[in-house]
Amino acid sequence: MNRRHFMKSSASLTAVVSSGWMLPSWLAHAQTESDTAWRIFEVTARVEVLKPAGTTRIWLPTPMTVDTTYQKSLGHQVKLEDGGISKPADQIRDPSWALGIVSAEFPQGSKAAMTLTSRFATRNYSVDPFAGKGMMASVDEQKRFLKASDLLPTDGIVKSTSDSIVKGLKSDTDKARAIYDWVVENTYRDPKVRGCGVGDVKFMLENKSFGGKCGDLNALFVALSRAAGVPARDVYGIRVADSQRGYKSLGKAGDITKAQHCRAEFYSQTAGWVPVDPADVRKVILEEEGGKKIDDPKVVAARKFLWGNWEMNWLALNYAHDVALPGSAKSKLGFFMYPNAETAEGRLDQLDPDNFKYTITSKELTA
Repeated sequence: MNRRHFMKSSASLTAVVSSGWMLPSWLAHAQTESDTAWRIFEVTARVEVLKPAGTTRIWLPTPMTVDTTYQKSLGHQVKLEDGGISKPADQIRDPSWALGIVSAEFPQGSKAAMTLTSRFATRNYSVDPFAGKGMMASVDEQKRFLKASDLLPTDGIVKSTSDSIVKGLKSDTDKARAIYDWVVENTYRDPKVRGCGVGDVKFMLENKSFGGKCGDLNALFVALSRAAGVPARDVYGIRVADSQRGYKSLGKAGDITKAQHCRAEFYSQTAGWVPVDPADVRKVILEEEGGKKIDDPKVVAARKFLWGNWEMNWLALNYAHDVALPGSAKSKLGFFMYPNAETAEGRLDQLDPDNFKYTITSKELTA
């Protein structure tokens, strides 16, 4: 992400009142007992660098900075815990990628600790890929999500693999469906992979290394779709509640420190943006009730549902790839889904929350 494209605001962030908090009027009127009712969550991420050295910097992703059909931000607040020694927190926004970054700088000798509390509303999201009407996109937006990124090229082996999968198919929806099925049938969830994976699509295809997690498997779907001329995007986020659809593997409440999960969307010229999640089909196969075969009824149901639907027990953060953290001299991130920090000794391991240290918690709120 080129920092020149960021729009930067001051330290004044939208505050959320912690007591006597009321639903915004649009949300209060929208509440129903249907499957599309809005739910309100609060997520709190607290980061502390245990061994600060020199100037220490912390970066946290915010909820998506662009409201969607399935998620709306209700604001957030930042707390720095060093008594005012730190540089005030800044918020960086790049609406092209729905990307928000809250960052803080801590001089030598100060306590490098920061808390971000976010509130947001979600509702379940369904789009019929063949006949529905999802969120429509401009030509410029479609072009943006056809471009290659560092880890998601669209030429070479990615293009040739995509061509073989969609051969003879004409419509964007038919192509996306073929790619969705290919990912479900040819990949597997590898529990040994750290975090959500790396998402290096070229490496996976060249080495026929089809094991991974959501950051790998859904990246395959996105890159192969773009190579076929179908706009597609990863949507990076984190699970915030248990599943209400009977899948223990597809939800997490309370302590969600390690519950990061990315999903995917493709763009249909007739239906708009369509939600999919082939990686979670493979998660059901590996984890649900000790493991299941691909033709198990519970897997079949998940495979059908995750083509055009998301259960919104999940917080969407952004669509961004190749993210240059503002103020960092280190390399770009392939994607920005975890807390990050750097000291004078280098960048900390974002997948090591115990030694980093950070915790993320969620709770559902009631009106």
